[in-house]
Amino acid sequence: MLDWMSTPSSPAETARAGIPDSALAGPFPVGEYASALRAKLRSLARVQLVGELVNLRPSRTRVYFELRDSSGAIPCAAWLGDWEAMSARAGGAPAEGMQIVVAGGCDYYPGSATSSPGFSFAVTDLRLAGEGDLLARIDRLRKQLDGEGLLELQKRLARPLLPRTIGVITGEGGKARDDVRAALARRGWAGRLVWGFAPVQDRHAAPAIVRALSDLVAVAHVEVVIVARGGGSLADLLCFCDETLCRTVALLDVPVIASVGHHTDRTLLDDVAAVSCSTPTHAAEAAVGVDCARARSEQAAAAARLRDHGRRAVLSRARLLATLSRAPAAHVERQRTRLHQHLREIRAAGRRRIQSERRLTRQRALVLKRKADSSLLDCRRRRPQELEGLALALAGHDPQRTLERGYVLVESSRGEPLLSAAEARAADQVGLRFAEDTVPAKILRP
Repeated sequence: MLDWMSTPSSPAETARAGIPDSALAGPFPVGEYASALRAKLRSLARVQLVGELVNLRPSRTRVYFELRDSSGAIPCAAWLGDWEAMSARAGGAPAEGMQIVVAGGCDYYPGSATSSPGFSFAVTDLRLAGEGDLLARIDRLRKQLDGEGLLELQKRLARPLLPRTIGVITGEGGKARDDVRAALARRGWAGRLVWGFAPVQDRHAAPAIVRALSDLVAVAHVEVVIVARGGGSLADLLCFCDETLCRTVALLDVPVIASVGHHTDRTLLDDVAAVSCSTPTHAAEAAVGVDCARARSEQAAAAARLRDHGRRAVLSRARLLATLSRAPAAHVERQRTRLHQHLREIRAAGRRRIQSERRLTRQRALVLKRKADSSLLDCRRRRPQELEGLALALAGHDPQRTLERGYVLVESSRGEPLLSAAEARAADQVGLRFAEDTVPAKILRP
């Protein structure tokens, strides 16, 4: 194989002595050997490969991926423009997990003083061959878990709105750890954070994650668990499609929040977990359902408002009580003032009534005096004259005067006058009343 390498000929080359007693040619400069290796690999025959596409990584100029099957894997690369043209001819861009056929040959990048070398299979054409075996196995396992009802168990669990203890399973040196801590810090969460560091990529990752889950639930008494990992290819995330891991998560009585890969990545753990999040930041926000910092500020504002309302309520009620406490005295004072005014009005009315009655009495007394004077005048002057006239009139009708003129009055024995001869005849004894005396007489009947 070394016939394509020339022997060192310059003084500098001869100055670099090789390994003593070694039968191998050289030493050769690394750059020359790398260039010769690239030329040798490119001279190999062009072939077609069939396998499952995994770990697809587009860049600005190149597209990198791997072809795998059950017995091996090989890195592949293509220029971005050639990849788009090949995808158009194939009827669509290949996705991870698909079975494809590629055509091309070996290529080698020799690297430099600042970049690393790399081997790849340079792809010049491709064809889609169908769904890969990896995706088919994942789909069969998903249907099996769904048929057993394991995809819904976690989703039925009640998640605490503000957990006091959160468990996080992630790689010890990954960015997901910092993302979770930063998101919880922005939330203002001040609970206990328990870390369960485990590998998140390779064949040993799934058992380690299962052990970390068991330890967090059994020992740390966490209320919710976050399983976080950054983005990667389907092959990198294959450990999160492990059947044992999925069954363990489904049967846990603690909610598990999955945050594996990027927005477009989907693993079986995302289907089994209680919540599937696109990023570790989103997972931390889902674990703590309350923005604690905002809740604290809102609570402080509400407390301040409540304190102000309470102070105003106490002051208003104190003023009302003070007003009510002054009300009886004010009422008594108002009543006293009203009574004083009423008394003054009564006194004034009494004085006015007395003065009025006094004036009326004076007027009546004057009238009575005038009437009395008039009556006294009548009694002194007119009344005697009237009495004399009446006396004369009475005397003119006095029976005694009639008797004095020679008349006789016949009276019964009881002194009653007899007015007719029949009455006189009926009486036995009569009296004959003369002017100066009465003479008894007896009636003789013929």
